[in-house]
Amino acid sequence: FEAMDKPGGMLRYGIPQYRLPKHVVDKEVNLIQNMGVKINYNTKLGDDITVNYIQKNYDASFLAIGAWESSSMRCEGENLDGVLGGIDFLRQVTQNEEVKLGEKVVVVGGGNTAMDVARTCIRLGVKEVRVVYRRTEEQMPAEPLEIKEAKEEGVIFSFLVSPVQVIDNNGKAAGVKCQKMKLGEPDASGRRRPEPIEGQEEIFEADTVIAAIGQKVTLGNIKEINTTKWGTIEVEQGTFETNITGIFAGGDAVTGPKIAIDAVAQGKNAA
Repeated sequence: FEAMDKPGGMLRYGIPQYRLPKHVVDKEVNLIQNMGVKINYNTKLGDDITVNYIQKNYDASFLAIGAWESSSMRCEGENLDGVLGGIDFLRQVTQNEEVKLGEKVVVVGGGNTAMDVARTCIRLGVKEVRVVYRRTEEQMPAEPLEIKEAKEEGVIFSFLVSPVQVIDNNGKAAGVKCQKMKLGEPDASGRRRPEPIEGQEEIFEADTVIAAIGQKVTLGNIKEINTTKWGTIEVEQGTFETNITGIFAGGDAVTGPKIAIDAVAQGKNAA
């Protein structure tokens, strides 16, 4: 069951064309269909079909619904016109929707999605694309090759700055005010924690601000499945089974956002 009108999920709607051409996704899907798999499009679990229905009618089911909601920046002005979520922006581009970016874009975040967003903006002809990240380059979770190629393409990087406000110009985003940071003691991840430098701020002008700081799982009307405190689907380690007998889950919906091959691997392991 596929909630969209085209197959591929995040591979189609979340990964840019230059990274994963759509014809490659189509070939993969065709291969699966030729093996006998049937796909029901525009069918959303919790709305069009129920958890009870799939449990009663199928010996086993696997939820691979991904993490589609952009995380909030939690700063003043983030609801202004001209502020977008990273994954929402990438989906709009894939669906050929008109996205007016202006001449300057600030991308907030340091992961692979932030790199995808920045490099897509370059391809759409934006004159100045700047990535702001609250830690150092060495601490960025994005793949080093992605960072290197983004730089080669003209993306500007500003490190150790954390957004505190999207600047309002008559209801439209006009820039980002950032708090300057320094590295303090290591946190639970082992990385030195960024700490604010009192009284030091920096303003970056922008026609559009794109928040690519993470994604969350949205279960919508799927009420029966247990979730963790982070909102991801809770599964039994080793079997991938949810709290509902015969219903399994994996991928970003369980782990939170990771690279695509991790989700593919979870599907294989669960099977």
